Amino acid sequence: MPKNILDRALSRTLTKHHKIAVAGVAALGTAALAFSAAPGNADSVVAGAPAATTAQVASSTVLKNVKGTVTDQLAGENVKLDSFAAQKKAADAAAQKKADEAAAKKAAQQHAVQQAATRSTQRLEMQPVAAKTYANNLDGWIRQALGIMKTKGIPGSYNGLHKNIMRESSGNPLAINNWDVNAVNGIPSKGLLQVIPPTFTAYHVPGTSWNIYDPVANITAAANYAADKYGSIDNVNSAY
Repeated sequence: MPKNILDRALSRTLTKHHKIAVAGVAALGTAALAFSAAPGNADSVVAGAPAATTAQVASSTVLKNVKGTVTDQLAGENVKLDSFAAQKKAADAAAQKKADEAAAKKAAQQHAVQQAATRSTQRLEMQPVAAKTYANNLDGWIRQALGIMKTKGIPGSYNGLHKNIMRESSGNPLAINNWDVNAVNGIPSKGLLQVIPPTFTAYHVPGTSWNIYDPVANITAAANYAADKYGSIDNVNSAY
């Protein structure tokens, strides 16, 4: 009977986690009860008192000891769990901090790359484009005029310009015709392609000099006039 009473009390008090540990303590309690139920001499037994009373007192004492042990064990487990939770929380916080630092570093690097690219682009945009230079001779004048004609959509080739220049002025930018009908009318032909002043003014190409003797201005104006009248300076093979 004392053994069954102890088992039921332990089942109600202990959790499943500690039943194994309590089983050993219960065996010890049973031995203690057995010892208490068998008194060593007649003086230990009170007349008229049942032997079971002494056994119940001993069982109660053992149960209290078991409860105290289990409580201590549970407290120890809770401390361990709390310590583990605190360590895990600290580890998670450290990992998150490391991840945040890595993300911030990456963002800073990307920003630096973007800033460098922006500065490079700005420098390229601000860098002045070197003006193309041409020789100050007939070849240079024709090539410079062709560059301007291309931007303005005026047709003409190097050979077309060169052959007409050589026929009209022999390549002299200051040449002037003082004997033809235009000269008689007071508007002599002038320059490399022998352009009269009214034609030069009417077909002057923006961005060039207004001086009719300027080689490039004279060539582009004459080519502009020839394109309007003949389709291209390449189509002119005589006085025009």
